[in-house]
Amino acid sequence: MKIYGVALLAFCFLFGKLLGNYLGVLIGLKSDVGGVGFAMLLLMISYTYFKKKGVVKELTTQGILFWSSMYLPIIVAMAATQNVNAAVSQGPIAVVIGIIVTLCGFFLVPLISKIGQSKNQK
Repeated sequence: MKIYGVALLAFCFLFGKLLGNYLGVLIGLKSDVGGVGFAMLLLMISYTYFKKKGVVKELTTQGILFWSSMYLPIIVAMAATQNVNAAVSQGPIAVVIGIIVTLCGFFLVPLISKIGQSKNQK
């Protein structure tokens, strides 16, 4: 298992969550606001910085790529679950709007898929 790069990923995650929680408190919410996004942004910036300085070795690069590819789907799924739970607990309007947006997306797929096709491809 590739454990290289885990320290950098963990630091970025913790700092991002801390920043997201403080931002939530600052705007009056009792929730994390963008902590995962801040963490990924910090990971990209710090990785690029360390790569330019020559600190990052090839195994570390592979480890960061591996863990960041595992990290994103898991965190996004967890955040989506929390968003659904929060929306359902706030009342039916969030659920109704979510259903409407999803249906609009389904109905727009054929239209969007036709964009960029030439007449010979149809």
